[in-house]
Amino acid sequence: QVQLVESGGGLVEPGGSLRLSCAPSRHALDYYYGMGWFRQAPGKGREGVSCISFTDGSTYYADSVKGRFSISKDNEKNTIYLQINSPRPEDTALYFCAAAPTPFPPHAACTIAAYDDWGQGTQVTVSS
Repeated sequence: QVQLVESGGGLVEPGGSLRLSCAPSRHALDYYYGMGWFRQAPGKGREGVSCISFTDGSTYYADSVKGRFSISKDNEKNTIYLQINSPRPEDTALYFCAAAPTPFPPHAACTIAAYDDWGQGTQVTVSS
């Protein structure tokens, strides 16, 4: 059963912008300890892109996306977002939303092991 529903992926030109959305299908955001975005490019492993802790509001960004991507949440809409600005061809990947129903230590904030609930992914393709 799908726990998280992602949307907003698509084809975007380098230098453009795109916003991904993720909404839990069964719980409110405050059910979770944190949520995040991961991505997997063809032939590569899944990597943490950006994550947010709901206990202290801290955020994490992979070095490759710092200054270009921004994670946020809207409690009223029960949705988290990933704003992608100035995308590059190397950002092309299947992007997954993930949520942590149990607490995790700060150093594991954006590791796959910290998250139990996953979406099915939304494709982002950066190309001119």
